[in-house]
Amino acid sequence: MGTLLYIIAVLLVIAWLVGFFVFSLGGLIHILLVLAILAILLRLIRGRRLL
Repeated sequence: MGTLLYIIAVLLVIAWLVGFFVFSLGGLIHILLVLAILAILLRLIRGRRLL
């Protein structure tokens, strides 16, 4: 029984760490998306081709 509780505890800690990093990086992904849109708009305004 102790081994089962240990395995559950380890799985919960791993799930918590994964959730923490996924949600903390969510803001970073939004910032990168905004920067990408700004870069595309600047290229369109300057008249350069996208590809």
